[in-house]
Amino acid sequence: MDTRGRVTKDGIRIYEDADFDGMHKAGRLAAETLDRIIPFIVPGVTTGEIDKRVEDMVTEAGATSATIGYKGYRHATCISINHVVCHGIPSDKRLHEGDILNIDVTVIVDGWFGDTSRMYAVGKISRKAERLVEITHEALMRGIEAVKPGNTFGDIGHAIQTFVEKNRMSVVRDFCGHGLGQVFHAPPNVLHYGRPGKGAVLEEGMFFTIEPMVNLGRPETKVLADDWTAVTRDKSLSAQFEHSIGVTATGAEIFTLSPAGKFHPTWG
Repeated sequence: MDTRGRVTKDGIRIYEDADFDGMHKAGRLAAETLDRIIPFIVPGVTTGEIDKRVEDMVTEAGATSATIGYKGYRHATCISINHVVCHGIPSDKRLHEGDILNIDVTVIVDGWFGDTSRMYAVGKISRKAERLVEITHEALMRGIEAVKPGNTFGDIGHAIQTFVEKNRMSVVRDFCGHGLGQVFHAPPNVLHYGRPGKGAVLEEGMFFTIEPMVNLGRPETKVLADDWTAVTRDKSLSAQFEHSIGVTATGAEIFTLSPAGKFHPTWG
């Protein structure tokens, strides 16, 4: 139970200045873990092997993986390949040249949650996959640029949606970002589509994720029989990037910046 700060009429917790430090520590570890896994994203490795390495890294850092035991989930990551939109379960599935994949990790450091995900490329990928990754990353950053006190969550969604659709791709509607802090998931739901001026008003001290999922084809998804894995209905490629942020007096502070500057697979 998170009892820090006050709560708005929309049920969104407002944190204090001192709380930003805890979120930065958790976010840095999550991002650093995703930096360190880069050398292991190669053809032939299994997603289960990647997951085990991430779990070991988090444990060695003295932190806890938030997803292990969450609603019965047993892994330290979600790993979503190609047409998997999100919540892909690590397994004995091997990576192949040309795959794109999202790895999502959430850690708990001193009670604070750091949640981030990013895309990886396995060897040389197709131009259409490369462009999907580029557009999805830019959509996230445009959403973050819309964050400042007085704007609304609809402004964030609108910035993402208009950019994606201008590039003839689609925004997934079935999943969204969320509040976090000393809890994993909390209000608000952060939609990646919307209308300007609609939704709750942003205030300094709000903590939440922005994590757009973008499809090359249509936006519809379906969840497989395992009750976790979400895929595109039309089997088109999907990509996602996620940052945890805090609202400041002038904009947004990103808690999950890559220490190595490698948040995007073509960087570095």
